[in-house]
Amino acid sequence: MAACLGMQAQALSFESGRFRKGDDPAWSAPAFDDSSWQEVSFDQSWEDLVDNANGYGWYRIHVVIPSSLRKGTVQAVMLDLGAIDDSDRTWLNGHPVGSNGTFPEDPGGYCSEYGSRRHYVVDPKWVNWDRDNVIAVRVYNYGDPGGFYRGAAKIVKPGLKDFATLSLVAEGGGYKAVLAASVKTAGSLHVTVTDVLSGKVEMDRTQKVTVPAWTEKNLSFALAPQKRISVSYTDPRYEEVLKAEVCSPYILTPPAPDMPRYNGPLVFGVRPGSPVIFRLAFSGEKPMKYAVEGLPDGVVLDPEKGVLSGSCAVEGDYPLVLTATNSKGSASAAFTLKVGEDMIGLTPPMGWNSWNCWALSVSQDKVMASASALIERGLADYGYSYMNIDDAWEADERTPDGRIGANEKFPDMKALGDWLHSNGLKFGIYSSPGDHTCGGYLGSLDHERQDAEVWNSWGVDYLKYDWCGYSKVFDAGRDKSEAAFIRPYLKMQQYLREQPRDIFYSLCQYGWGRVWEWGAFIDANSWRTSHDIQDTWESLYVTGFERQVGLHPYSAPGHWNDPDMLIVGKVGWSSSLRDSRLTPDEQYTHISLWSLLAANMLIGCDLSQIDDFTFNLLCNNEVNAVNQDVLGHQAHQDVVEDGMQIWSRDLSDGSYAVGIFNLNESSVPVRLDGALAKIDMEADIVRDLWRQKDIPTAAEYLIPPHGVLYVKINMK
Repeated sequence: MAACLGMQAQALSFESGRFRKGDDPAWSAPAFDDSSWQEVSFDQSWEDLVDNANGYGWYRIHVVIPSSLRKGTVQAVMLDLGAIDDSDRTWLNGHPVGSNGTFPEDPGGYCSEYGSRRHYVVDPKWVNWDRDNVIAVRVYNYGDPGGFYRGAAKIVKPGLKDFATLSLVAEGGGYKAVLAASVKTAGSLHVTVTDVLSGKVEMDRTQKVTVPAWTEKNLSFALAPQKRISVSYTDPRYEEVLKAEVCSPYILTPPAPDMPRYNGPLVFGVRPGSPVIFRLAFSGEKPMKYAVEGLPDGVVLDPEKGVLSGSCAVEGDYPLVLTATNSKGSASAAFTLKVGEDMIGLTPPMGWNSWNCWALSVSQDKVMASASALIERGLADYGYSYMNIDDAWEADERTPDGRIGANEKFPDMKALGDWLHSNGLKFGIYSSPGDHTCGGYLGSLDHERQDAEVWNSWGVDYLKYDWCGYSKVFDAGRDKSEAAFIRPYLKMQQYLREQPRDIFYSLCQYGWGRVWEWGAFIDANSWRTSHDIQDTWESLYVTGFERQVGLHPYSAPGHWNDPDMLIVGKVGWSSSLRDSRLTPDEQYTHISLWSLLAANMLIGCDLSQIDDFTFNLLCNNEVNAVNQDVLGHQAHQDVVEDGMQIWSRDLSDGSYAVGIFNLNESSVPVRLDGALAKIDMEADIVRDLWRQKDIPTAAEYLIPPHGVLYVKINMK
């Protein structure tokens, strides 16, 4: 039987198919008998279908494709399979038509592409017109949910963007424009080269191009520093225009002065009697001497390292003056130490998490090397202080009395915590409310008190608590209410707060159950608002610009919305590290938006390989000051218009931070006073936060594709 179909405007939709767990190459053959396979809906993930969602599985879809779809200028059809978790390889009638992600047996191993849509253009000669066709989809899943999970898939007539792609690919010291097509196309390719900082156009040319079906056309260009290459392609049969741009990394952040400058938060909170761990964030030429005026009894300063330690038993606000001195001069900053019961995480946490670079290969040596790089490279001078171990630290089994331990990669967790604290850095750990974690390691289910006590004994300051392994407990129960989402997190919260040290409590459950509405009420310090982010524009757009809309009322000091880790620098899990796939413009957008959102600023890359571009992205003191503003107000979306968005937040000094984002595929000129008028702002002084200089409002600024103009506004 063919799948249930609906037909609308040159499109077929199908909501179900046949499914089997396992793996066999014969299952791609159209003649294979799948009549005994399970009938499934495409809004059912593997969590709902099988006991173990990890591994291989196949879908087979029988569909009659009418010859009416063959009519028109382009006879090809396109499979739109939606999103698949995690990797797929797809056949139509035995012919391979496309894939996303890679499999464990592939060169380089497994790599997920769960968030990417599967758009596969099919040669019409492979279609059985007006007869049964078999779409076979091989899927590999690692971690929940698995497989098809976003509802109906489709067969549609492709537009230009569906059968042709235009990209700029690194080649030697430059780039090549690659125009690839699965159907013959003939049109015009337009190329411009522009200096990023001056805006001067240095090349502008158009040429005719013909690309036969299933081939590509390559044109090479040099890419000098601070240059942007823009290419566009038009085919007169279509209104659509293909566009691509690439830009060499360009640094907007001015160099820091040699004399001391304070770059950290202006407030730090701690519960009475809990350990104080705070590193004074002064940049400048080293060595430095540090001093602090106004310290309460029990809190001491290491004047060589600039590290505050000890504890304070008496509640209150303690105004301090932090000072650093080197051979070039000295600088001071007013600072408040707040001691009270609800004082954890008064500004969003800044630091590092091991997952996006080391994944399951993380070790104590790698964490210590990363912490050393954080200090030596100068990131600690800008407030980055949390060193968070993600999954894969856990021993295979608990001790006979139920205590959890670390595996052989972490020979001494207590020593690691002590060493981090001696350098003014904080120690983060990972677990799950389930019996196992995402990586298959021991979780905390039914051992919450013991685990909290162990982490306290190691000196842990941060817990990332990942829903992942709890899914089977949740799915097995009848209760799907908000209370069912809260229950496992509330249980751990109780035991964390019983410990005699502050442990920042970070909920990782992907925004399910509208966590932002109840996270603060269970005393969580932050909560994930989305699925895992990836270093692609699509993922950044969905995570940052879609999932954060309307969440600003739920963010406040001590309780933060968390759109996930930073995806700049070298990322990609262990041995397959690579430069972020985000363009330089997209990376400026990423950091600007996270700054506006008062988001957790946790670096995900290999700290030992941070280049100057990435360092200056992460260490712009004026951009970071917005993120760390003591008022703690998250930005809200003010304007959505013609591919542009404006987000703004008010700051503690009475000013406003405003991000004007260009989400289009090409540069857009924006008159600043006109943009501000859209949000009822008339500026007295406007400061470009990335360039750290005042700029005129009565001027036009060219915002690059997927780029941003990020400003601070002092109102008239």
